[in-house]
Amino acid sequence: MSGPFLLSERALSLKPSATVAVTSRALELRRQGVDVISMSVGEPDFDTPAHVKAAATAAIESGKTKYTAVNGIPELREAISAKFARENGLTYAPDCVTVTSGGKQALFNAFFALLNPGDEVLIPAPYWVSYPEMVALTGAVPVAVPTTPESGFLLDPEALEARVTPRTRMIVLNSPGNPTGAVFPPEVLRAVAAVAQRHNLVIVTDEMYEHLVYDAEQVSIGTFAPEHTLTINGASKAYAMTGWRIGYAGGPKGVIAAMNALQSQSTSNASSVSQYATLAALSDQAHTAAFVDMARAAYRERRDRIVAGLNALGLRTPTPQGAFYVMADTTPIHLDELEAARRILDDARVAVVPGTDFAAPGQVRLSYATSMANIEEVLRRIGGLLSA
Repeated sequence: MSGPFLLSERALSLKPSATVAVTSRALELRRQGVDVISMSVGEPDFDTPAHVKAAATAAIESGKTKYTAVNGIPELREAISAKFARENGLTYAPDCVTVTSGGKQALFNAFFALLNPGDEVLIPAPYWVSYPEMVALTGAVPVAVPTTPESGFLLDPEALEARVTPRTRMIVLNSPGNPTGAVFPPEVLRAVAAVAQRHNLVIVTDEMYEHLVYDAEQVSIGTFAPEHTLTINGASKAYAMTGWRIGYAGGPKGVIAAMNALQSQSTSNASSVSQYATLAALSDQAHTAAFVDMARAAYRERRDRIVAGLNALGLRTPTPQGAFYVMADTTPIHLDELEAARRILDDARVAVVPGTDFAAPGQVRLSYATSMANIEEVLRRIGGLLSA
């Protein structure tokens, strides 16, 4: 770029997504009228619960459409504090809680509040694509800790500790995980907490999918090392509220204050209407629990079908314990996951996400947050590609 608009080193440091070409191709096919089934979207296919939408409507009609405190309305922070205690066994007072415009902003604020250039951050891989990029934006260094399909993508605490150096500052956890659906069992979390305690490390734990757990026990690592842990969560996945953009964090008061200061100079408060909607989701426990139970049962059924179907086709796919994603080994289609994703799109008319940006070579991610009819059709189409 020439002239006065020279991009900053920080902007130039962002890696272009390896999945952009596949995504662009899928959009182009749809514009041409081609019937492409998307298995790439990371959001629930259910509508937001009725009682949550009603609370938002009531907030609008009563004029609750003005600025709020940067860290969120007091009622919502109190509800989040109560939620942490009730569901996670965590003690975060309301002034140790902050509300953000989505979980991604909570993570962004946390990294910028805690990291300095040159700090190292341990991140189990495969990982959500934004973790290493956000870390790199701070000037810190993301360090991948590989996991394997054979283990169900479970983290090995000894492998984690082997990567600790004098520059290590933080561990980032995501359980249940995106893209793998892995749920780290209590004994693993206890061991990771001990690593953090031995080396005086911060744990940033992203528990956005906590309610979407099927055959495992969901435990918050903050119960093992509360003095080392910052807990990130939000309304997006469990309550089908992705577009409402509400995330939140609980942690030490000083860290939350620093995150609030950063937010005050960037986005200011999250949407007031969305905050009142989330308050209803957290406060009306009966209706919310019924919705979550319904969604979880549907996801479990879909998970079982897609895992069985992909494995039957010869695409090795571990059974995820949570979230709504599977990672499939696509080397029978092509050794390169980008080329495999392209062939699945062009020849089977199914959009998937190549594992490149997840640090998952030879694999693609499929989201089963879609109808059972779509899943059956996807298996038929990929079967046809493999048999061709």
